[in-house]
Amino acid sequence: MNQDHSSTNYRLGYFLLVIFFVLFLFGDTIPFDRIWPVPSSLLDMNTIFISIVLEAIPFVLLGVFISSVIQTFLKEETLKRFIPRNPALALFPAVTIGAIFPVCECAIVPIVRRLIQKGMPLHVGIVILVSAPVLNPIVFLSTFYAFQTELTIAWARMGLAFIVSILIGAVIYAYFGNSWQLNKKNASVHNHHHNHHHLERNRLAETFQHASDEFFDMGKFLILGALFASIVQTFLARDFLIELGNGMLAGPLVMMSLAYVLSLCSEADAFVASSFKGLFSTSSLLAFLVYGPMTDLKNTILMFAYFKKRFVFAFIGIVSIIVYTITILFDVFFL
Repeated sequence: MNQDHSSTNYRLGYFLLVIFFVLFLFGDTIPFDRIWPVPSSLLDMNTIFISIVLEAIPFVLLGVFISSVIQTFLKEETLKRFIPRNPALALFPAVTIGAIFPVCECAIVPIVRRLIQKGMPLHVGIVILVSAPVLNPIVFLSTFYAFQTELTIAWARMGLAFIVSILIGAVIYAYFGNSWQLNKKNASVHNHHHNHHHLERNRLAETFQHASDEFFDMGKFLILGALFASIVQTFLARDFLIELGNGMLAGPLVMMSLAYVLSLCSEADAFVASSFKGLFSTSSLLAFLVYGPMTDLKNTILMFAYFKKRFVFAFIGIVSIIVYTITILFDVFFL
C-alpha cells in the first residue's frame, strides 16, 4: 500500500515538473495569443510563478540529496550517543542535531519514529522532528538568498525556530513524559519493510532512488505552492492583502494557515514567502517560515500513520500556540 502511494506521488510530481519545464522552455514558441488573447494579469502571474520555482529548485535538489545520504548512511544509534539522560539537558543536543542535518519535514517523520522505537525519549525525538527541517544549513542558505535585501529575516527565522523547538520539547515532556505514543501496528509493518529494503538494495543506488522520489514528491508541492502564491498576488486586491498582512494578530494566523495548507518543502518555502514581501508584515512572514516546516498538511498525514491520533492533535495544537505566541512577542519587542 505504501509503495503504491509512493509510486502515485512520484508520477504526479514527475508529470507536474515535466509540464513546467516544457512550458518554460518552449512556451514562447507556442502562439497562445493567436488562439486566445492572453490578459496581462496572466502574464504577471506567469512571471511570478516561474521566478519562484526556478529560484527554489537548486536548493530543493541539494536538500533532498543530502537528506538521502543521511537517511541511507547514518545510523540512529549514532545520534542517540549525543543525547544526555537528563530530560532538560537533552533538549539542547536535540536541537543541535536538527541544526546539523538537512532533513525535510517528510523524511524526518519516519526517522524520528525509528529513533523513538529504539529508545529515544519522546520529547527529544519531537525536538529533532520540528528543528531539523527548519534549522539546517540548506534552509538557512535558501532563506538568506531569498531575502537578500532583508537578511534580518534569515537570522530571525533561525533564532525563533531554536526557541520554539526547545519550548515544544519542554511542553511535550510536561504533558506526555516518556509515555508510548507510537502507533504500534503501523510502526512494526513499516520497520519490516525498511529493513528488507536496505538488505536488498545497494546503499548508493538507494541514496539516488530516495533523492529522486523525494524530489518529485516535493516538486509537486513546490509547483502548487508557487502557483497559489502567484494567483493570490495577481488577483487578490493588494490593499486587502496589505491590511490583512500587517495586522499584528491576524497576519501571523493567516500566514500560518497558508503554510499548513501549501505544505511546501522547507528548502523552498522562503522563495514563496519572499514573494509576499511588502504585502505581509515581517512577523507574518516569520510565522510562515517557522510554522510550515514544523507542521503542515502532508506532515500531519504522515504523523497519523506513525503516532496515536490524540498525540498528533495535541502536537499540532502545541506547535501552533507556541509559534503564534513567540511570533507576536517578537513583533512586540523587536520589530
